[in-house]
Amino acid sequence: MRQLTYVSPSTLDWRDVPSPVILAGTDALVRPIAVARCDLDLAIARGHAAFPGPFAMGHEAVGVVVDAGDQAGLRPGERVVVPFQLSCGRCDNCRRGFTNSCSAFPPRAAYGMKPLCGTEFGGALSDLIHVPFADHMLVKLPPALDPVAHASLADNIPDAWRAVAPQLKARPGARVLIVGGWAQSIGLYAAGIAASLGAGEVLYLDDDPDRRRHAAAVGACAEPLELPSRKPVKFDITVAAHSDPEALRFAIHSTAPNGVITVVAIFFEELVGLPLRAMYTRGITLHTSRVQARAELPQVLVHCAAGHFQPGKVTSRVVPFVEAAEGMLDPGPKIVFVNERG
Repeated sequence: MRQLTYVSPSTLDWRDVPSPVILAGTDALVRPIAVARCDLDLAIARGHAAFPGPFAMGHEAVGVVVDAGDQAGLRPGERVVVPFQLSCGRCDNCRRGFTNSCSAFPPRAAYGMKPLCGTEFGGALSDLIHVPFADHMLVKLPPALDPVAHASLADNIPDAWRAVAPQLKARPGARVLIVGGWAQSIGLYAAGIAASLGAGEVLYLDDDPDRRRHAAAVGACAEPLELPSRKPVKFDITVAAHSDPEALRFAIHSTAPNGVITVVAIFFEELVGLPLRAMYTRGITLHTSRVQARAELPQVLVHCAAGHFQPGKVTSRVVPFVEAAEGMLDPGPKIVFVNERG
């Protein structure tokens, strides 16, 4: 089968690799029909993440079940979301909702990111995805949801959800600040989800005019970030989607006393300075972690299926699979690849 393979910075090739097969009764084979580019994928493709190639690319997929073991609880033809992190649903971590650290797999096990875990699990930009523990892993896509608009349900949409939804549940009507940047689609999804959940105000700050346009489309008030001249204004809930330390510190100083800030951007530096004294005296909670994608997915699906949030408004370009090598390098906030064989 064909598989998009990262070779070196800005060099991605379609390669022929062996097709996966059913190995256990809980396995399934899924044909991707829509694959979204994660924010991290752009950094990988351009070489900013310094990942050594070659390895399979892509990890945000909605697909169709092609084959399934007799214990998978799935039928060929069913449309499913394929969470990017591999998890069994049976171990203590999974039962506690920590599906980003399943004990059945190596640490950080995920599709399309062999350098993080040391094992090649294949990528979403391929003809077939092998899904172990498919009875747990795969989540059926509601018929009303468009696979192209919702391909990021595998990763970036749940990542945005966890940054604002639990906080707004605890503080209904709170004001939300998104500092946009590196984690560009996650920040935009967070803005749209916050608006759809009834935040009192959603302010999206970003120096990129195209991303501001997308933020306005999902219901946020969008303004330039303009650091260092912009002064912090206090918000109960803040989301740091920018990977610049100055922007992170601005987001922290913009968090109101006893507020919560969630960092969804990745900082590739080993150390980043934080204003800990100010955070301590104002009682600010900072959360940063890899998303528990599979654990968050059911409630995100319910919200999307009800029509409250439309992630397709964040999509900047839809590209056929055959153009994925070039499309991976597109600077736009959200690229979705459509399988012409789907």
